This record gives sequence, C-alpha cells and structure tokens, in this order.
Amino acid sequence: MRELKDTKNWIAGIQWFFFIFANIVIIPITVGEAFGISQAEIVPLLQLSFIVTGLACLGQAFLGHRRPILEGQSGLWWGIFLTLVATTSAQGMPIEVLGGSLALGVIISGLITILIGITGIGPVVAKLFNPGVMGVFMFLLGLTLIQIFLKGMLGIPFGASADAATINLPISGLAIFIAVLVIVISIKSPARIRSYALLIGIILGWILYTIIFGAEPATNGHGSGFKLFPFGAITWDFGVVVTAVLAGLLNISNTFGSLKGTDEMFQATTTKKDYLSSFSITGLATIAAGFFGLVPYAPFVSSIGFLRQTNILDRLPFIIGSFLFLIMGIIQPIGTFFSTLPLSIGSAVLFVAYLQLFNSSIEFFKGVFFNTLNVYRSAIPLFVGAIIMTLPAGYFESIPGFIRPFMSNGLLVGIILALILENMLNWDRVGVTMEDQKRIAK
Repeated sequence: MRELKDTKNWIAGIQWFFFIFANIVIIPITVGEAFGISQAEIVPLLQLSFIVTGLACLGQAFLGHRRPILEGQSGLWWGIFLTLVATTSAQGMPIEVLGGSLALGVIISGLITILIGITGIGPVVAKLFNPGVMGVFMFLLGLTLIQIFLKGMLGIPFGASADAATINLPISGLAIFIAVLVIVISIKSPARIRSYALLIGIILGWILYTIIFGAEPATNGHGSGFKLFPFGAITWDFGVVVTAVLAGLLNISNTFGSLKGTDEMFQATTTKKDYLSSFSITGLATIAAGFFGLVPYAPFVSSIGFLRQTNILDRLPFIIGSFLFLIMGIIQPIGTFFSTLPLSIGSAVLFVAYLQLFNSSIEFFKGVFFNTLNVYRSAIPLFVGAIIMTLPAGYFESIPGFIRPFMSNGLLVGIILALILENMLNWDRVGVTMEDQKRIAK
C-alpha cells in the first residue's frame, strides 16, 4: 500500500501508460484504414485493443512471466497484416476473403500457442532460436516496423490510397523535429529526465500539432458497436491461412526474445513454468484477436529498449500503466479522446523507441562468431529478407497462389531462412582456425 502512495511509481506508471498507448493506438487505426472500413467502425477496434491489451498485460504481470514487459499487438503480425493487404489486393483477392482467412489463421495460431505452453515444449523450441536466429529476427523486425513508423511520420496513409500518396512536408517536418528532440533528450539530458523522453515527445508533439494543424477530429463510434469478424466472415484461402499459421509459429520468437533479453536485466533465468504461463496468456489474447479483428498478441521485445532507456524495472509502475490503459478502453469517451493522437506524432516517438531493436540485434550477434566462410549463416537471411521487403507486390504474381502470401513477406522469409541455416549445420566449426579457437576460448 505504501508503494501505491509513492508519487514516483505513479509517474513511472503514466510513462508506461503512454508507452503502451503509443505502441497500440496506431495499430488498429492503420489496419482499419488498410482494410477500408469506416472511421465509426475503427473506434470499436480501438476500444477492444485497449481492453484486450490491458487485460493481457495484467495477466502476464500477475499470472504469466511476471515481468514488466508489454503484452501487445505483435509488430511481426502487424507487418503481416499490412503486407498481405498490399500484396493480395494487388493480386485481385477480395478483401473479405483475406479478412476471413486471416481470422481463421489467427485463431488456429492462438490454439497452437496455448498448446506450446501446455505441452511444455517451449524450452525445446527455444533452442532453435539461437543467437544467430534472434539477431536476424530483431534486425528484420526493426526494418519492418521502422518502415511503418517512417511512413506515418511522412504523412503517408495506409491501404490502397498509399500508392498515389505523396509526402506531407509540414506534417513530416514536425514529426522529424519531435523524433530528433526525443533522441537529444535521450542522449543529452540527466537520467531523471531521460527516462521520460518518450512521454515528453508525445505530449509536446501533440500540443504542437494541435497548435499548427488543429486538433484531429474525434471519431464517433455511436451505433457501431463491437462485432465479430469485422473484416470478413470466416473463410478459407489456403495461402493466407498457412501464412498466418507460420506467422503465429514465428511469433513465439517474440516471447523468447523478450524473456531471454531481460534475463540479465532482472538477474533471473526464464523457467519452464514461465514459458507455460506466458504462452497460455498470449494464446488466449490471440484467439480473442482473431474473433474481433485485432492484430494478434506477443510480449514486446521493444520493452527491452524501454526498460533500458527509462530504467523503470519495478513491476508496480507497469501494473499501474496497464490498469489505466484498461480503464481507458472501458470508458469510451476517454478512449475516443486519446484516439485523436496524430499518427505522425505517435509514429515519431515509436520510431525512436524501436531504433533500440538494432542494439538488441547487435547484442544477439555478439554471441555468434563470424568468419569469411560462415558469414553466410546470417548474411543470406538478412539480405534476402530485406530485399524482398522492397519488391513491388506485382513481382510475385508468377508464384503459385498457395505460397504467394508467404513468399512476398521479407520478414517471414528471412526468419525461416535463418532457422533452416542455423539448425542444419554447425557453423561454429566452419572456417575456424587455431587462432580463432583461442579467441573464442578467451
């Protein structure tokens, strides 16, 4: 009770609240725009995202891995959703078929995630995700998300209208200014202020945006309540469902990345029980996401960057922030007000926060010994995955439809290549000289 009265815990809790908020609020808006639904229909998606995210975070804090790690709508899944909309629409698939097949694939993925936890094979699967795989995953995930945030900063819309859009110079100028400001605060300011850099960026950016461009109009969700499968009734497209299931399997790398990445920070080792409870809660949240048209869930590896940047390691501030986020979803006027956060400002702040994924990637690669002969283990998945991300959707029309959604996603292809290459050969013995062995031993 004494800790609840501590002002520092509440200030840190508000920081957590805004970090959760900035990570989540953009996702349903961009996905709703990509699927072409109305603003009135996006509001229920926002509310449900807030409610499910708040419950998932509290579930992890009390029943799951019990660490202050954001359980939110997965960046990997978010990238899959937006990429599939772009590629399948360019290839003529009806948006309702994509939405219904994605919903089915997400629900199946949630069930598989729970099974992974219940059967206790999490630690066994974790061995496949060695430092080489995790380094590739962190780097390609960073590329995927930074691309989304940069698009938001430049004022480029999501969905079909994005191809004909141009950079909005005034909006992008303000967003770039906020991003630079957050970076400067993070580097130059005292530790006390540095821990609130993201919060300062959001509040100041929101105020400046309102002064310069006017307040974003609040959407009116009255008459458009919660509904099942908002993007299309359950249907079956083999390629989309298989891609979704594969994405769900690869999404578990978020759990390994976030828990392994914080072991040293919390001076603890992730146990079999931690994996079981964490996967179970993630699976339940993912199943709920499938029914209500939300992006599926996972522990956020970006929480590592947040924890390092703010040094807020106690669990109580995280619980406070998660509870406030849940309340915001339950009370519609509050959620509607916060939904007016300009996408460009939220994207600018997250752009800075997710740059830390590069550091996480480097940290994992430090556990890999490279030489001129075994560098292919990471070079192939990194370069192939990154280049596929830049290719237009039309390039993949010659690929059979059942595998096209997967092959057109650079993040998935890169992770699969890394898993295959890292586990098919003992690369640590390739090209290793006696001098190398001495250096490794040191």
